[in-house]
Amino acid sequence: MQNHQGHEAVIPRPRGNLPKLCAGVIAAITTGGVVFASPETFLASAALAVAMVTLGSLLHALCLLVEEVLHHRNTRYRGRVRLIPSACGLGGRALLAVGVGGLLLHLGAQCWELLLLAPVFYTLLKALGVLGPSEVEVSDICEERKMNVAHGLAWSFYLGYLKLVLPRLEDSIAEFCASHPTSRDLWARGSRKLFILIPLNGKISHQLKDEDERLQFYDNLPNYEMNMAGIRGRVYKHSVYKVLDEDGRAHDCVVEFATPVLTLYKMSQERSAGFGESERRQQVLLFYKTLQDILEGSLECRNRYRLILLLDETEDDPHFLSKAILRHLNQQEREEFCLNPIPQQETNSPGAPMSRMPTLMISLEPPQPLRDPAEDSYE
Repeated sequence: MQNHQGHEAVIPRPRGNLPKLCAGVIAAITTGGVVFASPETFLASAALAVAMVTLGSLLHALCLLVEEVLHHRNTRYRGRVRLIPSACGLGGRALLAVGVGGLLLHLGAQCWELLLLAPVFYTLLKALGVLGPSEVEVSDICEERKMNVAHGLAWSFYLGYLKLVLPRLEDSIAEFCASHPTSRDLWARGSRKLFILIPLNGKISHQLKDEDERLQFYDNLPNYEMNMAGIRGRVYKHSVYKVLDEDGRAHDCVVEFATPVLTLYKMSQERSAGFGESERRQQVLLFYKTLQDILEGSLECRNRYRLILLLDETEDDPHFLSKAILRHLNQQEREEFCLNPIPQQETNSPGAPMSRMPTLMISLEPPQPLRDPAEDSYE
């Protein structure tokens, strides 16, 4: 489990139910005020309000239905017309709301002119986009249904790359150390992971030394080949870097940028993508959060990676990248030390607690037959 306390101020949290709570409080206060002011007309007013809102939504859904049936029945729904009403908002809950509104209207409302005009103008304003969903609502829907660009990129990065290479990463590092004896002592236990860099601004350099001169390329891990999507012997590889601290000491580790972040950056540079700088920043944060959740729930990848979110304010430091990697290395070493304490030395002093786990004693003598119970006689 990574420590994300330093990133809590920038990582978006899932939206909660506060808007629903506020709407309920406002509705309760308003209803109470109307009941107190004019109780004799409350039922008629409530019926009229519910009918206008529900009928407006119904008319707008019918307008959408005409478009979908006439022009998109085959291309979007493969000719299955029964799927179109629910897609346009004519599901069970919408029809139930319309039914409730009609019932209340039958019980008390008499203002037919307002009842006819309000839904019509609601439909017109909705079709023109005046009453369309806000950016917050669209963002909430996309996050809840995992429809963002970041969600797709995170899952693609995991299923198409990380899930394939992370399970064999430690064996690959062990093979690398066997062929590079001078590097063996520079690999701490906490560094035997894949350090994945995720810059918040989306900018990725193809040469790490261009970002920080304290990052020196050393060599590549042994290639990993597998057949994938019709490509025979597709090669997956990782690069080993020497990360120098302020005292010039080297620390070997496997470091690379998250390549999907480069896709987000390039999309923000294309006008046709409709993807600005603010959207890019939000998508990078969502990519980080989504990838973090995916990897933490993956048994194949657990404890084999380290995500490093690089914030914008660190760009002025020419060694911010090496410092960030070393900070995570040190943190990982402290976590490993706490999880794997040094065992105590054995002692022969009486009364001292056992310092090692009990062992299973195995006898080398052949098995003996069971004896019959001896009969005791008392004479």
